[in-house]
Order: sequence, then C-alpha cells, then structure tokens
Amino acid sequence: MSLLIVGTVAFDELITPWGESGRIIGGSATYASLSAANFKNDISIVSIIGEDFPEAKLELMRKKGIDTSGIKRVEGGKTFFWKGKYHQDMNTRDSLETELNVLADFDPILPEKAKDAEYLMLGNLTPAVQMTVLKQMKQRPKLVIMDTMNFWMDIAMPELKEVLKKVDLLTINDEEARQLSGEQSLMKAARKIFTMGPKYLIIKKGEHGAMLFHGEQKFFCPALPLEEVFDPTGAGDTFAGGFIGQIVREDDISFENMKRGVIYGSAMASFCVEKFGTEKLLDVSAKDIHKRVMQFVDLVDFNINLKNN
Repeated sequence: MSLLIVGTVAFDELITPWGESGRIIGGSATYASLSAANFKNDISIVSIIGEDFPEAKLELMRKKGIDTSGIKRVEGGKTFFWKGKYHQDMNTRDSLETELNVLADFDPILPEKAKDAEYLMLGNLTPAVQMTVLKQMKQRPKLVIMDTMNFWMDIAMPELKEVLKKVDLLTINDEEARQLSGEQSLMKAARKIFTMGPKYLIIKKGEHGAMLFHGEQKFFCPALPLEEVFDPTGAGDTFAGGFIGQIVREDDISFENMKRGVIYGSAMASFCVEKFGTEKLLDVSAKDIHKRVMQFVDLVDFNINLKNN
C-alpha cells in the first residue's frame, strides 16, 4: 500500500451566499483521497460511517482506485454530520449543527496491508486516535503528514505534542500556527514548531496561498485568483491530498518535489471551491489539472535583469 489516509468520511450540509447544498458527502478523508487519487491509485482509507451512508458513495471512491475496506460501517449507527453557514466574504462561517454520532467512538483498526503503507496522512482527529494509528504501523513510513486544529490545542495540548514528536510534516492554518507556537511572526512560529518534532511545515492561508518551511528553506505559493468561490469546505483537505499525491507519485520527499506538491495541492483546492462539496473533484481530469497548474506557473513566472551598480 502506497498511501494510507486516516480521517473522517461524513455528511455535510452547507449554506453559502450562492445557495444550499442539502446533505452531501464530506469529511477529511473523502476530500483528501479523491484529490490524491488523481496522482496515484494505490490509496487506502481508514474511517468510520453509520448504516445511513450510501454504498453508492463508497463505490464512487472505489472507481477512483481508492480502497475503502478500512472504512468501518456501524449497523444502526449514524454518520458524522456537520452543517455550516458561510458569510458573504466566504472566509468566515458559523457551525449550525455538529453530530459526532459514530465518530465519537472511533477506534481505528488498520487492515494488515495498510500497516505497511509507505506514506501516511493523519487527518484532523483527536491526538489519541492519531497516536493509535502510528502505533499500529509495522514500520515508519517514508513520510508522515498530520493535520490538526485549534480545538485540540485548547483541550488536548499535551497529547498533541506527543504526536507531533512522531510526524514529519504538519499542515495547519496561520491562526493555528500562531496558537501552537505562541509566536505572531510565522517565521518564528515555524522555527518554534520545528522544535516540537516536525521537519516540515505547511501553513495554509486560505485565499492568500500557502507557505512551506524546512529549516531555513521557504517556499510560498499564492492562491489562484478566482472570480467566484462557491464553497470552501474541504479545500484544506483537498490541498493536502494533492500535495501528498504528488509526493507519492514521484516517490520523492525532497524539498524541491514538496514545492511542486504545494503547487499541485493548491491547484486541486482551487477546483474544490468551484462547486459544492466533492462534486468538482469527481469530474476533474488530468488535462484539467495540467491546465490549472500552468495557470499557477504563469501567475508567478517572471524575468528580471539584475544589474550591479
């Protein structure tokens, strides 16, 4: 198994200035795997769902080359559900309903073949669950990527710091980076976070792009200017899926390839926000991705003649 993704497979209901989605599929593992599947088809998900989750939706994932055998279905149980409303600027949102349901008792058991995964992505779950996954791996993956959020920093910081000691790359947003590090400067925040364990750090800045750090090396990728952002739900997970998809495809964890991963991740996230939920991710083609990546290249490419005075 090349890539193992552990996270949520869920239902979302979204309200934006552009309309209402009704109940649709979501979850960190769903977005990340559908994104990564555009680069590599040897992907496995470990998650938990209720009896109410349609088998047809799992079949859509399988058609993308995603192994869903690690998704546990709880008979009589209900799938994790989140309902949110976005403000006019699409940068802020209100959580209207959150039902943990079967996720409240999620105790992941990895399939045997998943324990040998070369690459591991730990979605935004409790630090205790993330640690449980790490302990089940037969050998250390080539790269362990982890996502987290300010909620876990508020209620489980000691456990979170224990997990951080065992991961290679952390992905968080700028607000979370400042909270975790206690530093306002993102440069200082990165250096502080490196002392906690990760060797690499990606700080996501939403419509303002993403920053990649490794020691003194830095890389910035702007977000692609879009005329309309229809639904930003799952964009961060889609970014992470595109990033790790490129890493796994090349089987290369060099900083240079991670820079390319950030570009591909940003391209995938730009598709995600153009429609509700995972709708666009299910239709995107290799040609679409190439064209979108070239738009990023054009966005930052320039020539300059530097002369010594």
